[in-house]
Amino acid sequence: MKKSNYRIIFMGTPEFAVPCLKALIESGEDVVAVVTQPDKPKGRGKHLTPPPVKELALRCDIPVLQPEKIKDELFINALKDLCPDAIAVVAYGKILPKAVLDIPPKGCINVHASLLPKYRGAAPINRAIINGEKETGITTMLMDEGMDTGDMLLTERVEIKDDDTAAGLRDRLKYIGAELLIKTIKGIESGTVKPIKQDDSQATYAPMLKKEDGRIDWTLKAEEIRNLIRGLNPWPGAHTRWEGKQIKIFKSSEFGVRSSELRNEEPGTVINVSADGICVATGKGSLLITELQPENKNRMSATEFIRGYKIAKNQIFD
Repeated sequence: MKKSNYRIIFMGTPEFAVPCLKALIESGEDVVAVVTQPDKPKGRGKHLTPPPVKELALRCDIPVLQPEKIKDELFINALKDLCPDAIAVVAYGKILPKAVLDIPPKGCINVHASLLPKYRGAAPINRAIINGEKETGITTMLMDEGMDTGDMLLTERVEIKDDDTAAGLRDRLKYIGAELLIKTIKGIESGTVKPIKQDDSQATYAPMLKKEDGRIDWTLKAEEIRNLIRGLNPWPGAHTRWEGKQIKIFKSSEFGVRSSELRNEEPGTVINVSADGICVATGKGSLLITELQPENKNRMSATEFIRGYKIAKNQIFD
């Protein structure tokens, strides 16, 4: 296949970025190098494990750079020596300094998993689900020194389904992002894609997730708690405490019983235990827990949990 006139450096790290790199390679773009995070120790043995993007690059005989520090002068000079026309950035994991942003004449093109200017930041997929959004998408943009503030290039809208988790939605978006990246680069090459300024007055933010973000506040509405559970599945997991130990909740449904039947139960109170799951009172309505993970145990269905643990009506989740 005929190569593009553009020389492209790809910067990305996790599985989310893999389809974008694969699409660039298959489209015939001239990917001259891949930049990714250093290998990290994983598993019980703490064996050094390469990032998914590195694994694909090595299989395709593409040179890989893994700088410890993104501002390292030797690294920046190595990028300059590659003479890229553009740098494609997908979930690389570090903020690029101006010295890197200024290298490619056609700019650094970022694939961001939201409809900018909404949900700028590190966790747009999670935050959109947590906040009960019905729509999200992918935006490609020209990067600047701000946090996802650069001019937009192309946008693709995506419905957030009622049963979407962060993991499931991420899996859908990574392939949409790959398609949009190719459309964007081809459009820049042909001159049909033009930058559009973001409306900063409409900006919202999606800060990085922390473990404590998963703590369930049972005084919230059942819908809000269910959105939190979906948005934090699989990490860090929405969690509560029962009998002094942490319980992570991964699946649930709203309104295990009708609000009119709740009477005056304190939020967090178990109001029913059945083959369907564990029904818990919330600030408004009730939540049926169907999949959970006790502390130091594997994930299991609520039915399995009920068989193995003595949970009963009127007990309370903290």
